[in-house]
Amino acid sequence: MTDETSLDITSLLVDWSNGDQNALEKLLPLVEGELHRLAHGYMRRENPNHLLQTTALVNEAYLRLVDQKKTRWQNRAHFFGIAATMMRRILMNYARNQKRQKRPGSAVQVSLSEVAVISYAKAEDLIALDQILERLSQIDPRKARVVELRHFGGLTVQETAEVLDISEITVNRDWNFAVAWITREMGCQTIT
Repeated sequence: MTDETSLDITSLLVDWSNGDQNALEKLLPLVEGELHRLAHGYMRRENPNHLLQTTALVNEAYLRLVDQKKTRWQNRAHFFGIAATMMRRILMNYARNQKRQKRPGSAVQVSLSEVAVISYAKAEDLIALDQILERLSQIDPRKARVVELRHFGGLTVQETAEVLDISEITVNRDWNFAVAWITREMGCQTIT
């Protein structure tokens, strides 16, 4: 993304926060590619047989972002940080729905256009990671946020630093600590 595009996005987000609906219409084409990249980062960690398409995840997240009436968008990094969080929550809801089913491993239709299927094993792993991440957020919220943005959102170190308004060195330090902590908590499983 060029610096000019980044400035355009920030300007449109500010205008949208100030009530300009035309800004919202101009914003979608500029952010759609980046939202797809974020969604792809999430989906590549899902079961290959997962029926939820990247586009469906982008659409659901975008609808939730558009519904944010009280958010005062600061810049593009703020927007994409919240988008990453929403995508994670959407997938967590599916994993929890899958876990509630009586027959583990069977295909179960869920809310998002009735197309999402998550394998039981992946759902278990995702829920376990989410629970551990919640514990980490009680100890150190910033480190948990770094994991959320990097692992779930697929953001780079630079993008994560921008979203959190910290240095890249701090992002790397937080990431290394969090990965070690989560690995210890999960046993032998590791995150990447």
